[in-house]
Amino acid sequence: MARWAGRGNAERRGLSRAEAQWLICSVLVLCALGFYGYKYWTASPPTAIVGKAWVIDGDTVVISGTHIRLDGIDAPETDQICTDANGKPWACGRIATRELRGFIRGGDLTCDKRATDRYQRMIAVCKLPDGTDVNAWLVRQGWALATGFIKTYESEQDEAEAAKRGIWTGSFTQPWKWRQEHPH
Repeated sequence: MARWAGRGNAERRGLSRAEAQWLICSVLVLCALGFYGYKYWTASPPTAIVGKAWVIDGDTVVISGTHIRLDGIDAPETDQICTDANGKPWACGRIATRELRGFIRGGDLTCDKRATDRYQRMIAVCKLPDGTDVNAWLVRQGWALATGFIKTYESEQDEAEAAKRGIWTGSFTQPWKWRQEHPH
């Protein structure tokens, strides 16, 4: 039995103190790298994008190659025509696009992601550097309609309609109905 007891001590002394410290340090580094890798690969994508915005149409912008559809609103399509109070047609879709372009002026926007649509566009609420909600501004000025189940911008739409701003100056087809009638 003494033979086995002595042998166990000899086997336990197989690592020097420096080797044991190196082993512990190596294990800690591997654990840290594993944790970083896990966090990096399982992290959700950023929910906000910030940068210079380029206007595509009345409710779509591009920032750093990412197409962003403004959440909770629907603007007239680029080729959409509305009718003014006198029954005269006017290019409300092109003007809505121009108005958004003029409001943003090629400046920076911060867009907070809400979802992704079927066209792989980011759906977001976008704000100017001063905190102005671009989506709300478009509806308030009458260049877009409030949409969605909750209708976040319904009060802005009511304001625009009462003041007869933008598309509310005459008559128009709701953008979603116009798209159905004019498929690409």
